[in-house]
Amino acid sequence: MTLEGSSLSALRSRGYAILSLVLGAIGWFASFELITEYVKKLKDPGYIPNCSVSVIVTCGPNMDSPQGSLFGFSNTILGVAAFVVPILIGAGILAGARFSPWFWRIYQLGLLGGFVFVCWLQVQSIFYLGTLCPWCMVVWAVMIPLWWIGLVRPYAVGDIPLGGAGRRFARAAYGWVWVVIVVNYLIIATVAQLQLNWFAEFSR
Repeated sequence: MTLEGSSLSALRSRGYAILSLVLGAIGWFASFELITEYVKKLKDPGYIPNCSVSVIVTCGPNMDSPQGSLFGFSNTILGVAAFVVPILIGAGILAGARFSPWFWRIYQLGLLGGFVFVCWLQVQSIFYLGTLCPWCMVVWAVMIPLWWIGLVRPYAVGDIPLGGAGRRFARAAYGWVWVVIVVNYLIIATVAQLQLNWFAEFSR
């Protein structure tokens, strides 16, 4: 690798590290806000959470529902714990750490679990609870790029070794990753609009 190529690779690694750190911090903050509001509501059943904007855009029903405590405790606890990982990974890369392929594979499994869980929560929220929880949507918005970038990037940059053809495919796919992310956002927004007409809430 040339000096110029090495510098470009380092720059891209720093970019990913900063993105991972920022997305993780945003997801952690949203999860922390949710758990704070959840505790306040437990103390005072009449408390109106700060994320209750309207009948549709609210987090109260999500907190009180069985879907909000899938494993017997508030889902927000999972978020507060899980979003520490991308923060630490981002900080580690900025500090010069290099992670082994097995580490990235385990991280991908964790991201897959988080993405599937978020997709399930989206379905529950839109089709069964009929609400859009603002802080939950922040978590969704963060988890989507974490997953898609985390899926492709390790192969594209060589953190997980691939053969020549596989590496070229991964690099090509990585060039389209933000298109996939935007399409993912648009699909959720469209489905939510068709089911809940959320746009009307903001056009009044």
